[in-house]
Amino acid sequence: MAEQDFAEAVEDGLKLVKRVYLGKERREVAPPKPPPLMERSPSWYLPSAPMVYAVISDPRMVDNPDIPSYQPYVHGMYDPPALIPLQMMGINLEIDCYADTAIVLVSGTWRVHCVMGSCSCDCRIAVPMGDQGSILGVEVDTPTKSCSTILVGEKESKGLAKIARPEDGGFLKPHIFTLTIPQIDGGSNISIKLRWSQKLLYNEGQFSLTVPFRFPEYVTPAIKKISKKERIQLKVNSTIAMEISCKAISHPLKEIGRHEGKFNFLYEAEIHKWSNTDFSFSYSVSSDNIFGGILLQSPSLYDYDQRDLFCFHLFPGSQLSWKVFRKEVVFVVDISDSMQGSPLQSTKNAISAALTKLGPEDSFNIIAFSSETFQFSTSMELASKEAIRRATEWISMKSTVGGGTNLFNPLEKAIEMLSITRGSIPMIFLVTDGSVEDERNICHWVKKRMTNQGSLCPAIHTFGIGSFCNHYFLRMLAMIGRGEYVAACDLDSIEVQMKKLFSKGLSTVLANITIDAFDDHEEIEVYYSRIPDLSLESPLTICGRYQGSFPDGVKVKGILGDSSSFIMDLKTQRAKDVPLDRVLARQQIDLLTARAWFSENKHLEEKVAKLSMLTCNISEYTRMVLLEKNKIVQAAKQSGTSKKIVVSEPPEMILLRSLSVGFGDLIATAENIRPGSHEPKLPEVAEIFIKSTSNCCGQICKWCCCMSCIHCCSKMNTQCVTALTQLCTALACIGCLDCCSKLCCPSRDDQ
Repeated sequence: MAEQDFAEAVEDGLKLVKRVYLGKERREVAPPKPPPLMERSPSWYLPSAPMVYAVISDPRMVDNPDIPSYQPYVHGMYDPPALIPLQMMGINLEIDCYADTAIVLVSGTWRVHCVMGSCSCDCRIAVPMGDQGSILGVEVDTPTKSCSTILVGEKESKGLAKIARPEDGGFLKPHIFTLTIPQIDGGSNISIKLRWSQKLLYNEGQFSLTVPFRFPEYVTPAIKKISKKERIQLKVNSTIAMEISCKAISHPLKEIGRHEGKFNFLYEAEIHKWSNTDFSFSYSVSSDNIFGGILLQSPSLYDYDQRDLFCFHLFPGSQLSWKVFRKEVVFVVDISDSMQGSPLQSTKNAISAALTKLGPEDSFNIIAFSSETFQFSTSMELASKEAIRRATEWISMKSTVGGGTNLFNPLEKAIEMLSITRGSIPMIFLVTDGSVEDERNICHWVKKRMTNQGSLCPAIHTFGIGSFCNHYFLRMLAMIGRGEYVAACDLDSIEVQMKKLFSKGLSTVLANITIDAFDDHEEIEVYYSRIPDLSLESPLTICGRYQGSFPDGVKVKGILGDSSSFIMDLKTQRAKDVPLDRVLARQQIDLLTARAWFSENKHLEEKVAKLSMLTCNISEYTRMVLLEKNKIVQAAKQSGTSKKIVVSEPPEMILLRSLSVGFGDLIATAENIRPGSHEPKLPEVAEIFIKSTSNCCGQICKWCCCMSCIHCCSKMNTQCVTALTQLCTALACIGCLDCCSKLCCPSRDDQ
């Protein structure tokens, strides 16, 4: 379901719920007055906190389950169904922060207050997450059933018979996960637990976190006497910093504990209305200079890899006087037809903003490409005001060009331009929304080129737009090129995320980082191909596995912005109260998937799948499944007395659609389909028609195009296609009977 459709369904639901009579002691809760249609954005009714909706197709079931109001008969059905936001009875938010990663648990209770007690409806859960959010799991408990999500391997998923509809589970937007729980009785209380991980932002020595926690007023129970409890618990563990201090917090939390590098906060209260503000906080690490550490952790009993885990952290500190490098920058920008509109305009804005951050000693160039290559200048240009003005005009005048996406030629030109760099740090920013056929060859070529150039090779930062580009190719290219990879699958976030990438790359303070233990120790496996540079705007985290003993101390070397050498000794320590396997799971899965794609290594794919299932993080090699267990109340005798007990039936497994981003789409790229656009899928009945009539089409429609017929059927409504399917199936059966009669009773001519 697209975000526009979702918002319209919620608007329909808010109109429909006005039918419900809530009793004399109700509290008047008016839904927000939407803006005029011309001013309304698609995000007007999108969830800004965890929400649950009753999915209503038949409006006749909408009523108060406790006090029937005998509403007048309603004609018609909702298609698509209306979504009525359920009233929330209690909410509990728990956040555990470890360095730059937060693990979030939301526990809440919602009531199906708008459906007759004699009826049941599906309920849709919506989970908005913060920066780089990754869903970890959902648990649901009702009086009649319990549901939970698990991840299974691809082979196991193929054996599942029950498959959920596309709208019953997936991402409404990249940061909003939705899941439909089937058939919950009206008047039931639903207890739900939601888990996800997300990143903390870092700026000028401060970490900050924002968790979506803005509940609309219409989810507050209308009955005044109902108790409403709101609880928030925050735990912070900086992992290696000794002194930290809280800078800002959005809710009235009370500090309940503090130790070296750790603190705990708690807020719990009876409230009149739910939080209408996102939960946010920030804390600072009191160190002006670059600092770091290495944490070690033994594997769990169920870990697929029984080698120990290590994590290397390096923080830039809050010293703003660090000298950044003199830079030579080349922007390589995709201008194929698919970039037309918002993607290209956002890219132009981000590049124009990045050019203004260059100093007069820096130099730059811009290469635009589709099937051809276009250069702003034949050589690198000093970043004078005049050159920046001309470049801004040049890029602003560039429009999309038809044809394919030829990535190798512009990348080769960019690397060649930066091959004679002296006294500065070379870097490439690559922006694309498409896939190309020779991606592995490009990676191999860049890897060979980087090896030959040594420390003079440019850092390659990559930015992927939409779902048609191969994000793992772009991640691998950045890993080889000692750079950063960022994606924007949501068109609204392109400019913001791209500016962050450019700013981060242009703020490099430590380059060519090496760690002696990684070079000298054969038993240590580092997931990164090359260690990325350290930026003022982000800490550096490197993880891997090792066997045997890890050195007690390591030596970190690099080059500072003033061209002086940097050397630091770091001690290793065992991770205390830090679940490294959970904190690093998302990074490990992404890095190992990129390596598995590049090497086409099935063993690595299996590793990723096992790690995904162990840590509940989605991957390319696993699928999410909804386990549904129905509860049965049975009578049991114990010590001469009868007693009712609740037992669960064996779970039913429902396979959800794939939640991963995939490995790009060459066909969509070749056809220049724009990001955010999707080839319309055939309706379910049309798919049934294809399967049921495949034989019939060959016999009675020899003169027509079968695919044309199928696409024609995709435009029909459900009833029409069902009738046509039955007709064609009958004709196919007649054809089969005719064949059988010829075999069993051959005619004289046949004899």
